[in-house]
Amino acid sequence: MKHYFFILISIMFTSIGVYGQDTLMVSKKEIQEKAAAGNLQLKLAEKTYLSAKADYQQSNALFLPNLSASHTALVTTNPLMAFGSKLNQEILTASDFNPSLLNDPKKTQNFATVISVQQPLVNADGLYERKAAYAKMGAYQLQSERTQEYIQLETDKAYMQLQLAYQAVTVLKKAEATAVANLKVIDNYFKQGLVQKTDVLNVQIRVNDVSNQLHYAQSNVQNASDYLGFLLNEDLTNKVYKPTEPLANTIAPVVLIAQVPENRKDIQALKQAETAYQKMYVSSKMNFLPRLNAFGSYELYDQSLLGTKAKGYTVGAQLSWNVFDGSKSIGKMAKAKADYQKATLETEQYKKKSQLELNQTNRQLGDAENKVSLTQLAFEQAQEAYRIRQNRFAQGLEKTTDLLQAETQLVQKELEHLQAVFEYNFTKQYLQFLTY
Repeated sequence: MKHYFFILISIMFTSIGVYGQDTLMVSKKEIQEKAAAGNLQLKLAEKTYLSAKADYQQSNALFLPNLSASHTALVTTNPLMAFGSKLNQEILTASDFNPSLLNDPKKTQNFATVISVQQPLVNADGLYERKAAYAKMGAYQLQSERTQEYIQLETDKAYMQLQLAYQAVTVLKKAEATAVANLKVIDNYFKQGLVQKTDVLNVQIRVNDVSNQLHYAQSNVQNASDYLGFLLNEDLTNKVYKPTEPLANTIAPVVLIAQVPENRKDIQALKQAETAYQKMYVSSKMNFLPRLNAFGSYELYDQSLLGTKAKGYTVGAQLSWNVFDGSKSIGKMAKAKADYQKATLETEQYKKKSQLELNQTNRQLGDAENKVSLTQLAFEQAQEAYRIRQNRFAQGLEKTTDLLQAETQLVQKELEHLQAVFEYNFTKQYLQFLTY
C-alpha cells in the first residue's frame, strides 16, 4: 500500500498548489467589457489618436489670429533710445533738441505696453498641411478602432485557451482516477499471483505519467489565466480566472469569403495615411508661392509703470516670397514625393499580404474542420477500443500493456479532439476578423 500513499500525497500537494488561491469566475461578455475599458494597448492607441488630433488642432492657427501682449520697462542713457523713448511718450520739448542733450542725455526711463495681432491671409502650403493633419488624425482613429477589434479577438482567444486548459485538467483528472483504479486492480491481481511485478510497475509508471501531465495542465491554467489578466490589465496575484462557460465541443461551419473587403478599418487607415502624404507633397510644392499676412499693434507709453499717457497704433500687411533658400524647399519637395510614393506602395503591399493571409486562413479553416471530424472519429474509436480491452482484460484475455496502451490512446485522442475544436473555432473567429 506504500505506493498508494505516495500517489495520494502527490495529488494532494498538486491540488493545493493550484487551487490554494482565489478563483474568479468570468464570462466571455465580462472579459470583453473589461478589455475594452482597461487594455493598455487600446489606451496607447487612443493616446496616439489624441496626439494626432492635437496636431490637427494646431493647424487652426492658419485661420485664427495670433494675439500677444507685453509690458516692457527700461532705463537708458543711450542717445537714440533716450530720444526715441521721449518721442514715444510724446513729451519732447524744444530743449530736447539741444546738441549736448542729444549727444549726452540724462537717464531716461520708459514703460511700454504693446498689444499686437498677426492674421494669416494667404498661406497655400499651410492649408495643405492642415489637410494632411486631418487625414493623419483620421488614419489614427481608424487604427485605434482596428486595434479594439484585434484586442477583442485576442481576448476571445485567451478565454478559449483558458477553457481548453480547464477542459484538459478535467480529462486528465478522469484519466488519473482511471489509472489509480487500474493500479488497484492490478495490485490485487498481483497479490493473487495472476500478474507479474512488471505489470504493477508499468501501471505505476502510467499513474505517474498522468499525474505529471495533470500538473502541467494545471500550470497551463495559471498561464492562460495570467495572460487573460494581462489583456484585461488586472493584477492576478494569488488569483486565477475560471470561465463560466465550458469549451465548445462542436463546430458550426461558415461560408468562406474570397476577397478582403476594402472597407476594413486597417486598410482604410493606410489609405488615409497615403492621403496625408499626398497632401504633404502638395504642400511642399505650395511652399514656392508667396504668403500674405496682416499685422497690427496698439502701443501705450509712459514714464510710469503701467502708464497709458501716450498711445499709438500700427496696421499693415506683408507679402513675402522666399525666392531661394539654398535648395532646402527643393529637397523637402523631393522627400515628400518619395514619402508619398512609399506610402502608396506600402498600402498596395499590405492589401496583397492581407489577401494572401485570407486565402491561407480559408484553407486552414477547411483543414481544421476536417481535423475535427477525424479526431472525433478517432476519439469514438479509442473509447470503444478501451472498453473492449478493459472487458477482455477483466476476463484475463488481454495483457496489462495492451490495456495501458488503450487507456493512453483514449486520453490522447480526447485531448486532440478538444484541441482540434479550439483550433477550428479560433480560425473561424480569425477569419471573421480578416473580413470585417
